[in-house]
Amino acid sequence: MKALAVACVLAGLINALPASAADSPISANGETSVITRKNYPSLPEPAGPYSVSVRHNGTLYLSGMTAFGTPAQGKDIARQTEAIFEQIKRVTQAEGIGMRDLIKVTIFVTSMDEVGALREVLSKNYGGAYPASSLVRVAGLFSPEVNIEIEAVFAVPG
Repeated sequence: MKALAVACVLAGLINALPASAADSPISANGETSVITRKNYPSLPEPAGPYSVSVRHNGTLYLSGMTAFGTPAQGKDIARQTEAIFEQIKRVTQAEGIGMRDLIKVTIFVTSMDEVGALREVLSKNYGGAYPASSLVRVAGLFSPEVNIEIEAVFAVPG
């Protein structure tokens, strides 16, 4: 019964942490690890119930990022992609990693018409360290002014 009371108290403390950084210890097979959920002051607050990044066991997962709320909103795919990578680079800088640590991207586009321009921007931002990648055409994203969304997974050394 004491263990349940302690778990309830800890759960309350974890949920009371600010949305900008919340650590959640988890246990499996007698080993404990920590999941860290984070938002970043240099990026807009999430519009829904999610974190910009989640870090676990040496891996950093980024939620889908778009150009929504940036000057690139409503612009062509190349400009939106550049705006997304500016946001991604702010996160990597805050986390002490770089684009060479990028493992995987999943890219959602509403049209395949500008894939050539997209690939040019991607190549420039990857700097030769190409991640595993998926490109998916979707019927639409959450706003008609957004035509690309990028999810990313990074290795975190150490």
